[in-house]
Amino acid sequence: MNELALKYGCNPNQKPSRIFMEDGSELPVTVLNGKPGYINFLDALNGWQLVSELKNAAGIAAAASFKHVSPAGAAVGLPLTDVERKIYWVDENELTPLANAYARARGADRMSSYGDFICLSDVCDVATAKLIKVEVSDGVIAPGYEPEALEILKSKKKGNYNVVQIDASYRPRPIEHKQVFGITFEQGRNELKIDQDFLGNIVTENKEMPDSAKTDLIIALITLKYTQSNSVCYAKGGQVIGIGAGQQSRIHCTRLAGNKADNWFLRQSPKVLGLQFSDEIGRADRDNAIDLYIGEEYMDVLAEGAWQKIFKVKPEVFTREERRAWLDQMSGVALGSDAFFPFGDNIERARKSGVKYIAEPGGSIRDDHVIEICNKYDMVMCFTGIRLFHH
Repeated sequence: MNELALKYGCNPNQKPSRIFMEDGSELPVTVLNGKPGYINFLDALNGWQLVSELKNAAGIAAAASFKHVSPAGAAVGLPLTDVERKIYWVDENELTPLANAYARARGADRMSSYGDFICLSDVCDVATAKLIKVEVSDGVIAPGYEPEALEILKSKKKGNYNVVQIDASYRPRPIEHKQVFGITFEQGRNELKIDQDFLGNIVTENKEMPDSAKTDLIIALITLKYTQSNSVCYAKGGQVIGIGAGQQSRIHCTRLAGNKADNWFLRQSPKVLGLQFSDEIGRADRDNAIDLYIGEEYMDVLAEGAWQKIFKVKPEVFTREERRAWLDQMSGVALGSDAFFPFGDNIERARKSGVKYIAEPGGSIRDDHVIEICNKYDMVMCFTGIRLFHH
């Protein structure tokens, strides 16, 4: 089959809609269940590229959680700590490397991952399918599915869950095209291989970069390669912990990603881990409640008495001072940027979220100032010499 008709395009009024191979060859994707839409396939194909590159770079299973053509999370399948298992709601699950990768990818930003399209580098196993089954998601793409895993996934959404299989051997042509306003754009595909060779030009006084930080920087850079620009990505422990995508200002990218990284770390605080939710509260509502609890909005919840609908026991207020004290313990975070930092304010903001290691292209007229701010905080920064815009 070289074409697949879709219900509509980005919006219901955009018809007709289809995906197809212009050269008449077979589509590299097969729909095993459901009816994926236009945006589903944009997420699936971008995410498949991301997890394939992560798998090749790290040598371990990878997963991504995509929403509106940008990742909400991405990770490789390193084992989870007891705290991570708890904050990702998988403390009672048996986990494989692929399941670890998806738990991390989904857990990076659970609010943004709600209704995601899941991208897996390896054949979907039963352990991963069981994680997917209980999450609100639009669909999944993988190079294959274990029989039992496929049946688990087919049972989602009353049998309408989107399950897509991709031919892992498929290689696209080196030139790609897109149309905007009836005009065709053409460019060479971004086949840049991102590895540790890009991290050799360390420009700060501190040049000590452990292998774990290099891995995190590579994860951040590969993630940025498939994130709508402008974009900044924070990573730690083999996973993305915050992405700021599609912003016109670099500092807004850095703030947005930093706020998400902060939320990821605040979820690990004893106060959040000790929350006692009402039995009828589901996963999504728990995530929303946690987001409220670690933010200023919780004071409104207390004032209105709405806490009784969410918690068994009234939680203590998580004060601004307590949150800051907890965040001050965050360290060793890696940060990647898809283009140079034009001002040192990005570094100042990144420091508040525990950033120690930075990879950016360099090339700003203010590079010296940015390096100076990094030296002020004993950070390690390398200039990659590569820009990673994605549109």
